[in-house]
Amino acid sequence: MLTWQDIVARSENGNLTPPSRVEKTDQEWQAQLSEETFRVTRQKGTERAFSSGMCTLFEPGRYGCTCCGTLLFDAHEKFDSGTGWPSFTQPAQDDAIAYHKDGSHGMTRIETTCATCDAHLGHVFPDGPEPSGLRFCMNAVALKKLD
Repeated sequence: MLTWQDIVARSENGNLTPPSRVEKTDQEWQAQLSEETFRVTRQKGTERAFSSGMCTLFEPGRYGCTCCGTLLFDAHEKFDSGTGWPSFTQPAQDDAIAYHKDGSHGMTRIETTCATCDAHLGHVFPDGPEPSGLRFCMNAVALKKLD
């Protein structure tokens, strides 16, 4: 199980190497993504809280990166955080997500990105439910239901 200490260490010392990489120009991403999805995933934006029905979707299944399709989360790890963004306690694969220190907006956080294509997903916090204590707070437009 991934711990907060693991995430902090990766944000400081480097992330795991993903099995593959997807690299495209901004123009290629813009042609593929909606304006909002491009703003959030490629320009590190944030969608409005409670703007997606994905927060209340708790069906079995898996969630992937909306940009490249990499498996990121399993619905079994999803919980209602009350924050207005889909939240998970663990990623589906240890090497699927990269972690980066983020000092924007006058606070220190850890940003999560897709390790395959560098899409901004959201942030991870150490205030989730047990047993992991983690809350992966994701932008819904950065995720797509895979099954």
